Amino acid sequence: MPPPRKAGAIEPPRPIIVKKITIVAGGHHGGAWKVAYADFVTAMMAFFLLLWLLGATTEKQRKGIADYFTPTLVKMREGSAGSNGLLGGSSITDADHYAHRAGQTGTKTLTVPRDTVGGPKEGGSRIKRVAHMEAMLKVRLDASARLKKLAKIVKIAATPEGIRLDLMDNSDFSMFLLGTTILTPDAVDLLHAIGGTLRDESGALAVRGHTDSLAWHRGDAANNWSLSAGRAEATRQQLLRDGLAEGRFARIEGVADREPLITDNPADPRNRRMSILLMD
Repeated sequence: MPPPRKAGAIEPPRPIIVKKITIVAGGHHGGAWKVAYADFVTAMMAFFLLLWLLGATTEKQRKGIADYFTPTLVKMREGSAGSNGLLGGSSITDADHYAHRAGQTGTKTLTVPRDTVGGPKEGGSRIKRVAHMEAMLKVRLDASARLKKLAKIVKIAATPEGIRLDLMDNSDFSMFLLGTTILTPDAVDLLHAIGGTLRDESGALAVRGHTDSLAWHRGDAANNWSLSAGRAEATRQQLLRDGLAEGRFARIEGVADREPLITDNPADPRNRRMSILLMD
């Protein structure tokens, strides 16, 4: 028993006791599930927004959106013109050890994914059209043993603009006489078969000529620009003689050696090529 306090004595302060209580979360009392649930709700909202957009847009608008988010549709890739190639499908950039010779004349190729599907003007339909044109051209080329040998220099590919046919030179074949815009006899027959195939297809046409990088003699008035453009016009004239209507040709172009197919060897004969674009 504490001793009695004296009257008027000051009572000393009492000690302050702090009691620390630690709460350990466990079971369903944590907050981690809320984050996961919020992510799930966000994903569901995005999913239903996508469904709404698919229902609220037209086929043309959906195609534009798909093209925007599909960079492979506009990605330039060396050699892709032969990836779906005619009569075997070997790439036009396959190593062949050609002996280069002096000479003369595609674009860098643009590809559409093989598994693309869609409407009448979308990738899937276009690739089916490529297969149909390959089959029709094969029939025409197989009719002649000489033309059948030239099938390997023709490549057909789907591009965002339409369907492009590339006719490429090699060490054994040249579409034009050296340094001229005069078609060789084999090239005339080859264009006749291609013209017959194009007559059965609808769409405007564009012809583009390409050369290799071999320089002209100093002092010569001609150059690769005029040569590529002249060869594009010579190709157009031959297709006109093969029965294609003049009104189908939208443009002709000559790009000289500025768009080589074989970028590491601009003098490669396969850089000399003629591209015929069948537009949608």
